[in-house]
Amino acid sequence: MAFSQSGGGVFCSTFKKTTSMSPSQPDNLGGFIAENKKLLKEYLETRMEIYRLQSVRLLARSAGFLVWILLSLFLAFLFLLFGGMMVAFWFSNRLHSLVKGFGMVALIILVIFILIALFRKILFVEPVIHSIIQGSKEDADEVN
Repeated sequence: MAFSQSGGGVFCSTFKKTTSMSPSQPDNLGGFIAENKKLLKEYLETRMEIYRLQSVRLLARSAGFLVWILLSLFLAFLFLLFGGMMVAFWFSNRLHSLVKGFGMVALIILVIFILIALFRKILFVEPVIHSIIQGSKEDADEVN
């Protein structure tokens, strides 16, 4: 039994003897195909199982990441909501006006939103792209 590394995996071949495939030996060619048909079928089934398991792993990692993102966003929303209310009441106390206090907080949140929108590539897009590329490299290294 001989093993050789090729492209995406390991190919296993069992050849009883090396034959020249000339037209004068059709029985040997038929025997070669018959012997290796089962082996080729097993190889293809194994490769399909590997691809299926890799896709299940990718789906599970993606689902876990999605749940983490949703939970983080919910907690960040709660933090901003109650923190903003706290700061708004503090400004209201200092300025002696609820409208001015809550208006100041709304203005601060608007400025933060504009800054995030302006720097979205640097803060969000490029780091996500780099993490996806790094994750795909790690997955490719694990497969090989």
